[in-house]
Amino acid sequence: MRQLLRSVLLRDEDRHVEIGDDPALAAWLAEERYPFTGWDFSHIYDRWTEEHPPWSYEDLARDALRGARSAVDLGTGGGERLSTLADVFPVQMFATEAYPPNQAIARRRLEPLGVTVVAYESADVVGGPLPFADGSLDVVLDRHESYDAREVARVLAAGGRFLTQQVDGRDKPDLLALFGLTPAYPEVALEPFVAAAEAAGLVIERAEEWWGDSVFADIGALVYYVKATRTVPEFSVVRYETVLRGLEERLRASGALRFRCGRFVLAARKPAA
Repeated sequence: MRQLLRSVLLRDEDRHVEIGDDPALAAWLAEERYPFTGWDFSHIYDRWTEEHPPWSYEDLARDALRGARSAVDLGTGGGERLSTLADVFPVQMFATEAYPPNQAIARRRLEPLGVTVVAYESADVVGGPLPFADGSLDVVLDRHESYDAREVARVLAAGGRFLTQQVDGRDKPDLLALFGLTPAYPEVALEPFVAAAEAAGLVIERAEEWWGDSVFADIGALVYYVKATRTVPEFSVVRYETVLRGLEERLRASGALRFRCGRFVLAARKPAA
């Protein structure tokens, strides 16, 4: 009996793609549509791995929080990382988040742990004025969120500690090149961040950068990652099908897709009064 042709037509800049009996294309489109919430990549944990920097952000954050009376986690996402530090939360623990869908997720996860989630009115203020009084916080944590070093220094109490881990703005240049792109934020690097912290009056205690490999076991995991992180602006499977087909051939030859990833960590303290 003749098999019926299954087809789905997708529109992208007046282009159409017929899935037909192409299981690979159907799988990629399913990954593109798969929901992404908070900052949770568990959907691809068994298909995507990244080498780890020589430091542990969680250990550094836990150490910074010990003995603190008040602290904030900037850009907490859905509170996934912060919730793992609940054993060392100070009496006053805050978290900020600008993206409305993540605010609800963060509240559900963090408020039972005693954390006050502070919502920005708009994502436009990320990296701008912080909604805290001068000298009101003993610790400011920041994992992969933009910030203004002067604002961090303003809200820190005398002797207060600041810890940030950032994705290097030159992250995955080899992946970007496949899509005809170059790193959009080359200024996001350790040296200028150290300079900004020092200009704000903070004393640097640790500054270290690292480069390693980000490894994808299949194209679907890469599709999900690129879409969720907006690594490729206006990404869609339809638009970049040719690139994905090329990567599929590369995957068959090598068994995995490897790209360079960069991180840096910066720890500083506000001088005691």
